[in-house]
Amino acid sequence: MLSRDFDARLDTVPLSPGVYLMKDSSGTVIYVGKAKRLRNRLTSYFGGGVISSPKVAAMVSHVADFEYTVVGSESEALLLESNLIKRYQPHYNILLRDDKGYPYICITLNEPYPRVFKAFRPDASARRNGAAYYGPYMNSDCNGVLASINDIFPLKRCTRIFPRDIGKERPCLNYHIGKCMAPCLGTVSQSDYRAMIEQIVMFFDGKYDGIISDIRERMKSASDRLEFEQAGIMRDRIYALENVQKSQHVFLSIERDVDAIGLYSDAGETCVRKLELRQGRVVGSSTYFMNGDESEQRVILKSFLLQYYESASQIPPQILIPFAIDVDDADDTDVTEQLLSFRASHRVRLHVPERGELHDFEIMAQNNAREMMVRRILRGGGANADLEAPLRYLEKLMGVEEGSLHRAEAYDISNLGNDDICSGMCVFINGRADKQAYRLFKMKRVTSQDDFASMEETLERRFAHREEGFEYPDLILADGGIGQLNAIAGVVRALPDTGKIKICGMVKNDRHKTAGIVFEDGRQISFEGRELKDEEISLLRFLTTVQNEVHRFALSYQHRLAGKRNIRYKLENISGIGPAKRKNLLAHFGTIKAVGDASAEVLAGCKGISEENAAAIYKYFHGE
Repeated sequence: MLSRDFDARLDTVPLSPGVYLMKDSSGTVIYVGKAKRLRNRLTSYFGGGVISSPKVAAMVSHVADFEYTVVGSESEALLLESNLIKRYQPHYNILLRDDKGYPYICITLNEPYPRVFKAFRPDASARRNGAAYYGPYMNSDCNGVLASINDIFPLKRCTRIFPRDIGKERPCLNYHIGKCMAPCLGTVSQSDYRAMIEQIVMFFDGKYDGIISDIRERMKSASDRLEFEQAGIMRDRIYALENVQKSQHVFLSIERDVDAIGLYSDAGETCVRKLELRQGRVVGSSTYFMNGDESEQRVILKSFLLQYYESASQIPPQILIPFAIDVDDADDTDVTEQLLSFRASHRVRLHVPERGELHDFEIMAQNNAREMMVRRILRGGGANADLEAPLRYLEKLMGVEEGSLHRAEAYDISNLGNDDICSGMCVFINGRADKQAYRLFKMKRVTSQDDFASMEETLERRFAHREEGFEYPDLILADGGIGQLNAIAGVVRALPDTGKIKICGMVKNDRHKTAGIVFEDGRQISFEGRELKDEEISLLRFLTTVQNEVHRFALSYQHRLAGKRNIRYKLENISGIGPAKRKNLLAHFGTIKAVGDASAEVLAGCKGISEENAAAIYKYFHGE
């Protein structure tokens, strides 16, 4: 609790817009915030009321002092808040941090002969000197973009520095195959090389029409000079650009520049995915991961907008967002628009689309955020994440010998009513999925919807296997709470040689996301409603990975079984068609759609299908 002297200071705080700094006992700034009315905001922290956010409660518990600055307006407060967050990097603010695992593309516009290459972290000094960074990309996406650029533009790819190294070495193979302008020869002027670099910048900005127009003019000029080889190179470059255009998603009615921001939260983090629309085409994307769950998404979105667009190479006139960012004050959206407009030197609008192509584009960004989060979770967090760390922490929690948990198995039951009841087993070795060890089970004894009975059959059949590659696990992760765990433990403990196997339950919340873990002795740890330690976040990511993967694996098998059953029922529902003729039809045509599309004459050409059968099949699908 704060002292009376500290509490008394709140009475002297004015009811004015401003920015406040929270400090810990060492004087370190741990939080920066803004407020329309400073006194009301600070009193809400220290006035003894209920603090709903666990993160805020944790922050307040570490506050030893505060200070504030009064400003003239909310827009001034927002600008000052943004600058102070950048300066102090406070622990309890939502911070946009570059993930070293996800690369950027750098263009060294500050050099006489600029380079274009993959960089794993923006260099602040290079950026101040004029270097441009695009991204971050997933690694495969980055490689694809670079490959497209190198196919279209004859860039230098060597490490030589020009003009210093001009004439020192003979040109490389790329020059001889037409993939490099070879500034090393000294025949390419800085202005000509930079003109190509400007086209590449236009490429990243999605201004393909401008690039194509420029190249087409150069092609015509070369042709007029009878330089037909050069004109041919220009022609091929135009074709390559047009192919890139064709491969991109098109929103025909959206001709202006638009960014769309999508968010998705899981495992204690939120993925922010930004898509760029230029001239009606999706031309670029950026992916960031920020600490915080669904309850903090409005704060995360606001923080992303302020921090990302501070150093962005371009701020479009319209930014699509999934919801308004009015976190504490009713006009946060308006004030943020003002600041972004000031930075962009043109009007910037934040818009929550509700229909049409803008809405479709925003939904695409949200779906992208979800896919990126799934990919990150499957990687155990960042690209450099220690996949064994959650197992070591789990060993500590369970009081077992360090390094004793290597092989973990997870099970999930999937069914649709009483049909196609099946289960999946996923295996993780030292935290990494071993997909060759995965197994699927279709229930033989269980004929009704009973998850406990299905799990019992699954485990009995699984533990009947003792061949190489099917050794007993060190850990079983059950999908469910104490009830499911006890049911599984009852089966496992009744089997021989299973006493050393540890069993945990993975608990989900009402949104079907991993929320906690329960142990065989009844202990339960919840990951919700409090600030998590790094090791807890690591364990949560691992459990989320396991739970999502085994659910996906079992469900995909159930869908395949249901599809086969539907095909069987559909064909065998036709008069005169039994199992043998069904197999012949599918072997001949490949799919049930192809069977339905075939004429009676073509159907009659299938092995075992009479003209009478063919007529019945055709009538079934066409109603004639």
